[in-house]
Amino acid sequence: MSNAITADGLRKRYGETQAVDGVSLEVQRGEFYGILGPNGAGKTTTMELLEGLREPDEGTAHLLGTPSWPRDPALLRRIGVQLQASAFFERLTAREQIRTFAALYGIEESHADGMLETVGLAEKADTREDKLSGGQAQRLSIACALVHDPELVFLDEPTTGLDPQARRNLWDLLRTINSSGRTVVLTTHYMDEAETLCDRVAVMDHGKVLRVGPPRSLVQELEVDTLEDVFLQLTGREYRE
Repeated sequence: MSNAITADGLRKRYGETQAVDGVSLEVQRGEFYGILGPNGAGKTTTMELLEGLREPDEGTAHLLGTPSWPRDPALLRRIGVQLQASAFFERLTAREQIRTFAALYGIEESHADGMLETVGLAEKADTREDKLSGGQAQRLSIACALVHDPELVFLDEPTTGLDPQARRNLWDLLRTINSSGRTVVLTTHYMDEAETLCDRVAVMDHGKVLRVGPPRSLVQELEVDTLEDVFLQLTGREYRE
């Protein structure tokens, strides 16, 4: 199976902070891949380097066989990005939001409306985005990232701030996205989320990838009980979200 993502030796520094320190990873097409670590581990910066939102100081990243930097407009049509902080156009309803995103890609309004149905927001189509609940806003953000049918989807901590039921509802949506054949890359600091959703995870801390593998295999290999124990054994300190 060919790779959707190949990254080699990515590094990014901000002043005295080495945010990403030599990250290399491979994500296969159709895989649900998690980048797992506590806040400040370097997950978001790694995602931004992979997506081509930031230029690496060193190293390279290829998405679907194409370099992610410098940014290639043809590649951008093949990937979908949901940022950690959702950004919507002000005063627009859910329908107007997704139709606006669709128009940027030349996608028909009927397809955009269908995407609202896919993410369970058809009944909220006429609701302004600032009146949606946290979980509904996250679903709308993901719908906007998917409206142009990308092959590869990046999701940066999509369930942060949601209540337990909203998180589980969103997990169901993410499984559906992946089962449709899309490659999904997710950052999270929730261990249960990584265990539930991901085929493989890269455990990160201080800008480095410490270990990669299926969650259950990592637990078995290190002869521990949980992913929190994996982190403890790899770093010598307890995991903190």
